[in-house]
Amino acid sequence: MNGWAWVLIGGAFETAWATTMKLSDGFHSLMWAVATLALLACSIFSLNRGLSKGLPVGGGYAVWVGVGAVGSIAAGVLLFEESLGPVKLLFAAMIIAGIVGTEMSCSSDDGQSDIPNGDI
Repeated sequence: MNGWAWVLIGGAFETAWATTMKLSDGFHSLMWAVATLALLACSIFSLNRGLSKGLPVGGGYAVWVGVGAVGSIAAGVLLFEESLGPVKLLFAAMIIAGIVGTEMSCSSDDGQSDIPNGDI
């Protein structure tokens, strides 16, 4: 699996842990709190896998958090009856434009890390 696929999966986990954190009611519900921590670990693991495939850290992180942000807006609307007015739609579109622009600018790179073999 390529690095961008890992980052997108991590972004989906980002949405999931944010949603379960809301359901945990301030971490008062143990089941949802445990789910939040497990999904958070999966999200970070996926981002790490994407970056380890040679993605630039700035681009990978921006896409990861952007997917999580837009996904969290959608989850809020679908699951928690949060409003979705024109202003929120405009700013969500700006996030999406930023994600696409960041990925396009990173895709022009050779996909290789500046650190050979992960050595620092």
